[in-house]
Amino acid sequence: MTQRLGVNVDHVATLRQARRTPYPDPVTAAALAELAGARQITIHLREDRRHIQDRDLRILRETCQTLLNLEMAATAEMVKIAYEYKPDVVTLVPERREELTTEGGLDVTGQREAVAKIIKNLKDGEIIVSLFIDPDLDQVRAAHKVDANRIELHTGRYCEARNERERARELGRIVDAAKSAAKLGMSVAAGHGLNYDNVQPIARIQEIDELNIGHAIVARAVLVGFERAVREMLELMRDPG
Repeated sequence: MTQRLGVNVDHVATLRQARRTPYPDPVTAAALAELAGARQITIHLREDRRHIQDRDLRILRETCQTLLNLEMAATAEMVKIAYEYKPDVVTLVPERREELTTEGGLDVTGQREAVAKIIKNLKDGEIIVSLFIDPDLDQVRAAHKVDANRIELHTGRYCEARNERERARELGRIVDAAKSAAKLGMSVAAGHGLNYDNVQPIARIQEIDELNIGHAIVARAVLVGFERAVREMLELMRDPG
């Protein structure tokens, strides 16, 4: 099975917002990613609008040729936005304004009732719901109990491992969580911190059908161009060794 690559174009918007210019446009980057073979575009509309803007979501909903995955906080405001624009998938993520990037998975076990309510509201709007969680078996089981369609496993600890032993341990946690989710009937994605050097072991996990990668692709695109950066990532995913 070839995993789907979801290209996160948030950091194209980060470059734009740094100078408040109209460029570079994440909408253009999304089109180039699709031309290069990406099968999903992922954006995170943060409550503080630090990178992706409402305008980006509106235009991407009109122009995206593949799947549009909207990452968002589990709040009433964001549910309303999801209802308005109807992305193909909503991924609920934890969000703190002072963080540089998402620091961990959603604590489903600790806020099961609130998360279940948000999921029901989104499903009533015929939106597929994914939960961004740590590769923890309790969180996987909680995601199933609140009726999530999918999960996305947070790969940050694996990517930041300081040595091979630590990396192997974190990879094992991801494998176990993916297998557990698949047995419960949930689809499984993975993402956060994945790059050209560490993606292949994750791409070998058969239960994972989607990888969401942003920063590494955008950073490489600055040097080699967006289409090439996406194609190079796809080559690594298709031949994970």
